[in-house]
Formats: sequence, C-alpha cells, structure tokens
Amino acid sequence: MEQKTGKSAEDFRALAAEKGGLDPLAKAGTITDWLKADYGLGHHSHAMAIYAYLKGKRA
Repeated sequence: MEQKTGKSAEDFRALAAEKGGLDPLAKAGTITDWLKADYGLGHHSHAMAIYAYLKGKRA
C-alpha cells in the first residue's frame, strides 16, 4: 500500500481521524469509498485492510 499511495498505515490513521473515520459508528463502506476514490485502492484488498487496521482488527 505504501508503495502505491506514498502513505503509511499511520498516515492513513491520521487522515481518517481528520475525516471522522475513527468514529466507532463509521461504516466500512464510507471509509472504503473514500480510500478507493482518493487513493485508487481496491476494495477487497487494500481498502478493507486499512479499514480493519483503523478499527483495531489488525495490527
């Protein structure tokens, strides 16, 4: 992901915080749509991995 976007996992955490994506009620679709639109990430690979990371489901 970092190679494709130039952003690390922590960069995405900071960006999500600015957009309200760290809200426990934020839906997966909202976050993955943002990642796909702004960073060209695929839904089932990178976008969902970042969503899982943001929600604490992965380290």
